[in-house]
Amino acid sequence: MTFKENKPIYLQIADRIMDEILQHVYEEEGRILSVREYAGVVEVNANTVVRTYDYLQNQGIIYNKRGLGYFVSPGAAQKIVALRKETFLQQVLPDVFKEMYLLHIPMETLAEMFEAYQKERRKSE
Repeated sequence: MTFKENKPIYLQIADRIMDEILQHVYEEEGRILSVREYAGVVEVNANTVVRTYDYLQNQGIIYNKRGLGYFVSPGAAQKIVALRKETFLQQVLPDVFKEMYLLHIPMETLAEMFEAYQKERRKSE
């Protein structure tokens, strides 16, 4: 896995696991890879994956069955969507609006681009 420098690695791995849950790679109540297995997949130290799993567990996205491993929590997909929506609305969108304002990009342009994006996505599904 290629990592970005502007975000902690454990959070980038958490994003990847959340993506995998949303893409149904891991189903609710399904077991996810062990710490060592996942560390091998993303080529990081196992301690980094432990930190990732702790973070996801604190968010209620995964849980640990002692002796059996980690599993996807019921309702994890909804929790992920809510978490990401909040992050997008509070952290990403204000920067987008600032740039739109500075560059004099009207909201209509954004709406048109989003509509085109949705049409393209529908074609590929």
